[in-house]
Amino acid sequence: MTMLLDRSPGFGVYIHWPFCAAKCPYCDFNSHVRHQPVDQERFACAFETELATMRARTGPREVTSIFLGGGTPSLMKPQTVATVLDAVAKNWTVPDGIEVTLEANPSSVEAERFRGYRAAGVNRVSLGVQALNDKDLRFLGRLHNVEEALHAIGLAREIFPRLSFDLIYARPGQTPEAWQAELEQAIGHAADHLSLYQLTIEEGTPFHALHAAKKFAIPDNDHAADLYALTQEITSAHGLPAYEISNHARPGAESRHNLTYWRYGEYVGVGPGAHGRFVENGRRTVTIAERMPETWANLVEAKGHGVTGGEILTRSEEADEFLLMGLRLAEGIDLTRYEAFSGRGLSTARLSVLQDEGLVAPIGNARLRATPAGMIVLDAVVADLAR
Repeated sequence: MTMLLDRSPGFGVYIHWPFCAAKCPYCDFNSHVRHQPVDQERFACAFETELATMRARTGPREVTSIFLGGGTPSLMKPQTVATVLDAVAKNWTVPDGIEVTLEANPSSVEAERFRGYRAAGVNRVSLGVQALNDKDLRFLGRLHNVEEALHAIGLAREIFPRLSFDLIYARPGQTPEAWQAELEQAIGHAADHLSLYQLTIEEGTPFHALHAAKKFAIPDNDHAADLYALTQEITSAHGLPAYEISNHARPGAESRHNLTYWRYGEYVGVGPGAHGRFVENGRRTVTIAERMPETWANLVEAKGHGVTGGEILTRSEEADEFLLMGLRLAEGIDLTRYEAFSGRGLSTARLSVLQDEGLVAPIGNARLRATPAGMIVLDAVVADLAR
């Protein structure tokens, strides 16, 4: 995968499928449960229409990755996925073999569709496993059990060239010993990529209300930091080092699409609640779509797109976003590119203080990265540098 080595930001296409079989209590993504079958043909047509509208805005581009996220894209029929991928290829140049990822849940019914997705052009699956014990899967509101998860992982490894799966740690009562055992079990099943997220309590979710009512407790900051450090140690020892705060891969198997976000590339977002960021008329433009699926579809049918919000970023805002995204990466940021966005270099005085505190480190003369200690307090590091 030599294309990753040049660190080019890339141009991605993100498709948001907003429907889920059930809403997980920790999730604050734009996802919706429908108790009647979704009119997939209608949504496929709406995706086609909005993709064409976005092509008119971006002009001709070469796509470096496509990501079908959600929601639960594995509730899509393979034909729906094929229709969407064909529409992307009609609008932009899509070279053979680029990364095409679909998020999937490990239920057996969805796993049976894997061969259909592969035939449609998907070559990478990201499985929402989240835990490898049934008690915690129930706590997290997942519909699958461990047996189904391991079956889906095995099937995905057979069918798709690339596979990633997610786990959530820092769960209530989780000890370092328990997490180490679970993580090592996960690595034994992993192909080349793992996404490992700390459980966070997001406002507006059922977990937020339950946590506020003291129905459960999550590890405090010190315990969570210990679990994070343990995660880095174990994954590195097994050849899956972190290339981003929460993402781990064998060298060359990093997610091309996610790297586009973190390297501050451009991407089109299509579908209910999708965000996009691309350069239009020389300025970086943000698009935000209507979140309610049926309302979004009505808007697309009426005017060709469901975009209801967004903005044109100032150079200063671009520079701040570039810092915030790029310092999440182990490779850090290109200082020359930061200067091109901001019109100035980073403050040498602030850099010196942060280096003395062991929170950032130079990579040669051209790049800057956050240290492992800096990653734990990255928001504060970025805020200090951006002042």
